[in-house]
Amino acid sequence: MELTVEQALALAPDAAAATAGRKLGTPRGWRNLGRSDAALWGECQGSALYQVRVALDDLTAKCSCPSRKFPCKHAIGLLVLAASDPAALTDSEPPAWVDDWLARRAASAKRREAGPSASAPAPSRAKGGTAQRADRREARVAAGLDALDLWLDDLIRNGLAGVESRPATFWEAQAARLVDSQAPGLAARLRRMAAIPNATPDWPARLLDRLGRLALLTHAYRRQDDLDSALREDVRAAVGWSLREEEVVARGEVVRDGWLVLGQRVTIEDRLRTQATWLVGARSGRPALALQFAHGSAPFAQTLAPGTRLDADLVYWPGAYPLRALVRERHGAPAPLAGPLPGPPTIDAFLDGVAAATARQPWLDRFPCVLNGVTPLRDDAAGWLMRDRDGAALPLTPGEHWRLLALGGGRPLDLAGEWDGTALTPLGAWADGAYHLFAEVR
Repeated sequence: MELTVEQALALAPDAAAATAGRKLGTPRGWRNLGRSDAALWGECQGSALYQVRVALDDLTAKCSCPSRKFPCKHAIGLLVLAASDPAALTDSEPPAWVDDWLARRAASAKRREAGPSASAPAPSRAKGGTAQRADRREARVAAGLDALDLWLDDLIRNGLAGVESRPATFWEAQAARLVDSQAPGLAARLRRMAAIPNATPDWPARLLDRLGRLALLTHAYRRQDDLDSALREDVRAAVGWSLREEEVVARGEVVRDGWLVLGQRVTIEDRLRTQATWLVGARSGRPALALQFAHGSAPFAQTLAPGTRLDADLVYWPGAYPLRALVRERHGAPAPLAGPLPGPPTIDAFLDGVAAATARQPWLDRFPCVLNGVTPLRDDAAGWLMRDRDGAALPLTPGEHWRLLALGGGRPLDLAGEWDGTALTPLGAWADGAYHLFAEVR
């Protein structure tokens, strides 16, 4: 596929790799550059001569350098070079070191498709086996919920007036207890609440809403046997139970579409990197969230390039409002994203969709947002806003959004972003016949 320089840089694991990759994106310092239908390759002269290759079907890269970043600066440089000076990479037969790598990738893909061996032993059901571990965890979660309910009762009884002066340890201590009770989903929700007091003038209402949803979740978990199966999956996932990918593939809904990769956000907490990639179906308009996790400098399992279109089968996690999904199978290489973006005609229509989704699954805390024909503006009192043709507006996250204003030039554009119920974080915009990415939030 033909990436733009912006899309190539968006694949960098951090700003330093992007900067170094941009510098390497010229023919100087490269040898034996080439391309085929399957890959790009070249040898980059650094402190040694490094062999760099990139598979075009999913943009996975491999380099012989010792860097622990994936993709490394050399792979980013090769992609930048291919985007900025395509003639520098001649069409040719891959060298042996590229052919060998492609062959190993193909063999690995076949093993994954074959799945686990039918002769593999079933999980142990004896004492200490899977069922017993699950029972022990259920007991620990139940005890954690009881302690959380007491903590919530005390908090509401004492009122929210004193919360604004509480230190971060007030929230962290209770979150740590939930982690000990093997309810990490609840712990994460509690940690996010710590940032609400004093953040905005309406923080008491926002905090009370989050506390209410947390209490609703604890009560729903205790009565999960009375819920329909889809909502029960959501409740257990929100508390912290997770499905293995093979379970998702076996039970989830499969949807094939031309998926527009709108953008990514990467967060880091205690060396755990979380990559959230938002997609929307070009034909169906259906949103999807691909979450990937990696510890330390380990690479993410799949490469999803923001600003591209991917013909693929996605499998959704079961739930009352399926949103999280994984890429099960790709059909061809990704292509550049083309507009206009599929989205609701007005902001009110988008918010109606959010309300309908929340009614089905009350613990959703972020949504993909695609707005057509909206205009960025800056208000001295309200800050940065996106206004639609009817005059309705959504606030943008705090920060400087001058580039967005410049892209629009006072004219409407199509915007993709992430809505957290309070503000919109821009991910990309379609303007002047091109899709422009915004920097990841790290």
